[in-house]
Amino acid sequence: MSRALSSSFLSLCLVVGFTTAYWRFPSHQVVSLSSYDYETAYFTQPIDHFGFDSQIGEFKQRYLVSREYWEHGKPIFFYAGNEGDITWFCNNTGFMWDIAPEFNAMLIFAEHRYYGKSLPFGSDSYLTSANLQYLTSEQALADFAVLIEQIKLMPGAENSSVVAFGGSYGGMLAAWLRMKYPNVVVGAIAASAPIWQFGNLTPCDSFNRIASQDYRTTPGGEMCFENIRDLWSTLNDTANQEHGMTILSSIFDQCSPVSDVNVFVDWFTAIFGYMAVVNYPYPASFLEPLPAWPVSVACSYLNESRLHGEDLLRAIRSVVNLYFNYTGELKCFNASSQGTSSLGDKIWAYQACTEQILPVCSKYETSMFPPSQWDPVSEVERCEKKWNVTVRPNWMFTLFGGKDIRSHSNIVFSNGNLDPWSGGGVLTNLSDTLTAIVMENVAHHLDLRASNPADPQTVIDARNVEKEHIRMWIKG
Repeated sequence: MSRALSSSFLSLCLVVGFTTAYWRFPSHQVVSLSSYDYETAYFTQPIDHFGFDSQIGEFKQRYLVSREYWEHGKPIFFYAGNEGDITWFCNNTGFMWDIAPEFNAMLIFAEHRYYGKSLPFGSDSYLTSANLQYLTSEQALADFAVLIEQIKLMPGAENSSVVAFGGSYGGMLAAWLRMKYPNVVVGAIAASAPIWQFGNLTPCDSFNRIASQDYRTTPGGEMCFENIRDLWSTLNDTANQEHGMTILSSIFDQCSPVSDVNVFVDWFTAIFGYMAVVNYPYPASFLEPLPAWPVSVACSYLNESRLHGEDLLRAIRSVVNLYFNYTGELKCFNASSQGTSSLGDKIWAYQACTEQILPVCSKYETSMFPPSQWDPVSEVERCEKKWNVTVRPNWMFTLFGGKDIRSHSNIVFSNGNLDPWSGGGVLTNLSDTLTAIVMENVAHHLDLRASNPADPQTVIDARNVEKEHIRMWIKG
């Protein structure tokens, strides 16, 4: 699996000021995207929560607020921001918006430091390893905890229970926020949170194995699986021909010529992996605009017969068009771009090197992806050379306890069995208050998305369980 996959709007510049004496929201200026209205605000955070050097400075953390349904003393639903623009996550987390009226809840969506507009050193935030050293989950969790404490200074919020929500990396953060700051949040809904993807807690081939199974079990999937498996040798064979890279660049409509076949290998690996992640039962635009069940649609180009040579490459070209150009607006493609602009893929690569080290490999016996090994020694060497850092590959075990988390409480871990990241998730109950939900025929954190008539019953049931836990938590 490509490192790019493992490494997974408009806003008004308003400022919220806090003092020990009063709470001040900005004047009522509202952003409206889709059907959600919220205020955009900024809160001043220290760049370093754990040191005492005042010269390091402060930065403005962006967050989004909706008080449309909130009543004094009622709960606060807090989204722990992921590796990207917080407005994107806000508008793709409809579950919180759907249940806010039921709970009369305030909604807060907090942006993760170094992403979106929450840049500790402004335009220089990514300039040096010295500036990047404050990009850690520890610092981000401290940001969230401090922000929540300040929000609760608002009149009427002093006794409001706070429930954390998050999906994917945000789901990991929501769970860790409950673990590290149980005095701040009463519980957490951690959707598709691969908190056990570290080290040897989970087999490194789990992502590719589950993603491959998604393709193999869709209608006509066995032929689709085999054609995708044949793609990698076909790419190499074509590249080794005279003018082979020119041929590949032409077939795949590249905006600029590609000179290295591995760029295509990484590109297709990411495309197939991303489509498995967002294999939703209705059209969605979470990563890119896609139709319902995109894995099945992709396989419709690859399931009639065993394809070879240029026929296979042109069928794969149809898959590329499906993923990146479903709306038909693009005239050419860029194989060096593997994700969505709302995700901070480039800076996530720093986190994936320093602390969020999620082993991913591929085995021929169980995968349609190119076979690959996970070599922690060479990975550490690569990261230290690229970012000029000292890598601590075992720190996350010390920080969050690995699988020994039974002393914690009030976390719901939800996973879909189609989600490639579910292999690193919590799939069985660990205690009466550490609950696992596994949803059949469901991909990546579908339960956090807005209610949809196409939702499987397993998702509807999961949301009802999550609401029951929230009710128990806020009652104390």
